[in-house]
Amino acid sequence: MVLAVHGGAGTALQRDETSPEREKAYRDGLADAVRAGKKVLDRGGDSVSAVEAAVRSLEDDPLFNAGKGAVFTADAGHELDASVMRGSDLAAGAVAGVRHVRNPISAARLVMEKSPHVLLAGEGADDFAARNGLATVTQDYYWTQARWDALMAAKKKADGDHSAAGARSSAALADEQAKGTVGAVARDGRRNLAAATSTGGMTNKMSGRIGDSPVVGAGMYAKNGTVAASATGDGEIFLRGAATATISNLMEFGGKDVAAAAYEVLVKRLPKLGGDGGVIALDGKGTFDAPHSSEGMLHAYLTEDGTIVTKIFPDETPPNT
Repeated sequence: MVLAVHGGAGTALQRDETSPEREKAYRDGLADAVRAGKKVLDRGGDSVSAVEAAVRSLEDDPLFNAGKGAVFTADAGHELDASVMRGSDLAAGAVAGVRHVRNPISAARLVMEKSPHVLLAGEGADDFAARNGLATVTQDYYWTQARWDALMAAKKKADGDHSAAGARSSAALADEQAKGTVGAVARDGRRNLAAATSTGGMTNKMSGRIGDSPVVGAGMYAKNGTVAASATGDGEIFLRGAATATISNLMEFGGKDVAAAAYEVLVKRLPKLGGDGGVIALDGKGTFDAPHSSEGMLHAYLTEDGTIVTKIFPDETPPNT
């Protein structure tokens, strides 16, 4: 295994409720992201460039809750977070609450490589990205009808409207099932690991809310010798549980392999804190696992022989590479 992506964890897509066209759209979106990362690795690129390319692809796809297609805040705006980390030297960069960057993951990489900081937020992060040549957009760029419908449904539910009119449509539910993030992990030809995560956050979140996605050791982590991990789920729980750093620590100090460590955190520990989600985790040997305590988690991976595998339904065979 050399590369994997996820498109969010949450309510599972069901075969009998998912049209062939919708299934194809999700699989194509995940596979396109894997191909984008694979293209970088095939030409000898590093793992950071591979995860950035994969996540950019997902940010540009309106099906996923990152970049175009990000969910709405309570005041009907968009505030996006992203992070990236290099396993060889623990370098990391992140942005939080950006409102005008087309591809927040590229802004996060700029913070890592072009600033003395790890995390920039809000207007300062937007300005930094623009000064360094990243494409900027107005807020309407992120808008999609499905996310707007999800916001309206969330507000009606919060107001106590449980009528049929107040219930979310099956299409809105399917689109909102991605619980906040996309992400990627990779190992390059020099066996260096990298991880990246990007999100639009939670539907109807308070303006200014920041979850786990831009936080090193919570929403993502990469360290040569242990793991590259990107998480998705209830951000507050992943923050409190230091989810991805704990996976690394269980491997480094507890002697667990990647599958056992990821399962311990995602399935045993985090639910006790009151939340769920999933993670894609890749070690330096190429061993991969994708445990989740949520009903489902969209993900895909690239095997060493070049095969791209996509998994969108909960009854699909778990990875065993």
